[in-house]
Amino acid sequence: MLLSRLDIGILIVLQHTTTRRRSGNQAPEDVLEGLETTLEDLQLDYLDLFLIHAPLRSKKGATPTPENFLPIDIPATWGAMEKLYNSGKARAIGVSNFSCKKMEDLLAIARVPPAVNQVESHPIWQQIKLRELCQSKGVHLSAYSPLGKARSPGSERPTVLSNPIVISVAEKLQRTPAQVALRWGLQMGQSIIPKSTNEARIKENLNIFDWSIPEDLMAKFSEIQQVKMLRAEFVVHPQGIFKTVEDFWDGEI
Repeated sequence: MLLSRLDIGILIVLQHTTTRRRSGNQAPEDVLEGLETTLEDLQLDYLDLFLIHAPLRSKKGATPTPENFLPIDIPATWGAMEKLYNSGKARAIGVSNFSCKKMEDLLAIARVPPAVNQVESHPIWQQIKLRELCQSKGVHLSAYSPLGKARSPGSERPTVLSNPIVISVAEKLQRTPAQVALRWGLQMGQSIIPKSTNEARIKENLNIFDWSIPEDLMAKFSEIQQVKMLRAEFVVHPQGIFKTVEDFWDGEI
């Protein structure tokens, strides 16, 4: 199986190949070049799924830092994506890190609707509003970082694997917190993209298909306080196009 380095382990059907366009290749005129480079790197004739990495772009060839970010013309860039879809070089096209507002803006102009929106989603950031929107429009929600992220030294920020409800459900089912978090994602109808270099954890992460979380325990997840972990502070700059993380996420954090 061949996958880009960004998306190891992606999506439900593992033999499919998916990649995301980096922000430096998101001007409409650069879309075809970005795909051709990816196909050449992977030695393929087409991709099963091609995603816009994020709703921003950086100056071509420049380091993706706040001062180098530029506004993205979503209608024009999506039009270029649709041409790739029509050519057969991308069997499906989608987006990543799109808020409800940006999804609604895109769906209003798209001739080919996005197949996927790949976002942060886990028990501590469940994306309820975005999930409902995507489901109502036939857009599949795919979860990167389905286990959240580890707590930084000295940080008191909550984590998925230390959440009391996740731990309690895991103990009742005799599973690990990681398995419960991943199984929750599957039962919510999303694909999940866990990442690990530890063989034992990879095997543990795969052991989630022959059991389920009962309905009464699934209901407990609605009690979890929601905290966005991957806030994208790196896009923020006083002189940049995003002055706050709220600007980037359209207030949806």
